[in-house]
Amino acid sequence: MLCIIEKLLSKDEVKQFRDHLKNANWESGANTAGSLATQVKNNLQLDDSSELATGLRNHILRKLGNHPLFVSSALPVKIYPPKFNCYTQGGSYGAHIDSAVMPVPGTSTSVRGDLSATLFLSEPDEYEGGELYVEGIEGGQGIKLPAGDMVLYSSGYVHQVKPVSEGARFASFFWIESYVRDEKKRSLLFELDETIQELSRKLSATDPELIRLTGIYHNLLRSWAST
Repeated sequence: MLCIIEKLLSKDEVKQFRDHLKNANWESGANTAGSLATQVKNNLQLDDSSELATGLRNHILRKLGNHPLFVSSALPVKIYPPKFNCYTQGGSYGAHIDSAVMPVPGTSTSVRGDLSATLFLSEPDEYEGGELYVEGIEGGQGIKLPAGDMVLYSSGYVHQVKPVSEGARFASFFWIESYVRDEKKRSLLFELDETIQELSRKLSATDPELIRLTGIYHNLLRSWAST
């Protein structure tokens, strides 16, 4: 499943993020890479413990909590705190797959990576290259979205960030543990919920068929959800 969430951040919000990030203290992304990823990861990351990173990630989490498309598509039970990176001067991240379970630093919590998210903070014309390339979706798909838009995709897919030959690509990235870990079941629920939402714009809330369909959705979710 791949889902595009448009305008998670407004252009004004993106500008505020960028104003902060352009003067931030960046460090090598290799510092947080695993043994295999170290060999293919060439980017910059913001210190997760910094006051700036904390403020920006909390803003993103507030936006996600109020976004119906995100909630419908991800069915989130846990969200790994958003991180921030920058690709420039040939920076790239070669083909890799995200870890299955990730401890949250400074806590006793771990997040199972069912879905991966990238929130773009640079406009496509601000940099050359830098596509997020996700394998396994229609044979492979390159993604380069407007600033403020976010993409969700299964963490089980091999993916990479193509080299940035000019400019700078800023983004936030994080992972989601879903109530429904099975991708096919989660996709079916998302499709069913989208259908219900579309019908609710045409039918009365008391329509018996709409009520029945809504009941099917919730009973499937009740059966498939893990807590």
